[in-house]
Amino acid sequence: MQTTDMAAFGRVAVIMGGTSAEREISLRSGNEVLKGLQSAGVDAFGIDLGCAGTNPVAQLLDSEFDRAFLILHGRGGEDGTIQGVLEMMGKPYTGSGVAASALGMDKLRCKQLWQGAGLPTPAFAVLDADTDLGVVEAQLGYPMMVKPAHEGSSIGMSKVRNREELESAFSAAREYDSCVIAEQWVNGPEFTIALLNGQPLPVIRLETPHDFYDFDAKYAAADTHYHFDTRLTEAQTDTLQQLALQAFNVAGCRGWGRVDAMMDADGHFQLLEVNTAPGMTDHSLVPMMAREAGISFEQLVVEILSIAEA
Repeated sequence: MQTTDMAAFGRVAVIMGGTSAEREISLRSGNEVLKGLQSAGVDAFGIDLGCAGTNPVAQLLDSEFDRAFLILHGRGGEDGTIQGVLEMMGKPYTGSGVAASALGMDKLRCKQLWQGAGLPTPAFAVLDADTDLGVVEAQLGYPMMVKPAHEGSSIGMSKVRNREELESAFSAAREYDSCVIAEQWVNGPEFTIALLNGQPLPVIRLETPHDFYDFDAKYAAADTHYHFDTRLTEAQTDTLQQLALQAFNVAGCRGWGRVDAMMDADGHFQLLEVNTAPGMTDHSLVPMMAREAGISFEQLVVEILSIAEA
């Protein structure tokens, strides 16, 4: 339902906050979305889901709304859980459905799906208490990336260069998730591509002096650079955008989202992850890409809302 009649949206709940490790980022994103919708003339209000120990299902059932703009990040909100509740309520909501949301939040199974579909993604290994780290070292080499399988915003992630760092990073990641993966390091530029209503937006090349695009680089650092001068040829740009769209579709995603990828030393693109409810803060990438495409923030949030599905 694409419309310029804001009244046709009815009462819109901007669902933010949640209880995940990304709660504060979600609140920042949600408040920006709420301001954007209200500025565009949408009858929108915010729900801080799970705040102060409240029951999130009860909060939704007690709220009067016609459709939801979901801007929850992390587990309990971006993983299909709330999507399922909204479907049971018969409420249209933004973004991907239950299965695709769960898959996007699960880095391990998303990579396995991409591999099965013949899409490129860095080699990886699952780490647990019984893992032979010597086998992992032989398989992936150093450096490598260690990450919780079900966190976003680079939370719990570490670049490791030796056995001691690998053991330490594994322990740190286990603080966030019982499922931890090690991933082959890709030594090349990082790119991100937003998808909006079936179309890729302009590609951003990320540049940071940090070891990788970590939490601080994403949300706080002033020395992170976002380049629309990607240093890619037109053909490479088209290949990357189509790869991102294919990765998005293979995972069953819909509406809007963001795919992250890197170029390896051989000039091949490698898929890192898909984000089904990306950040919408003043540091966030999707609004930047939309602006580059001539889409204002107000237009962006209205477009996302207009393609909400039940």
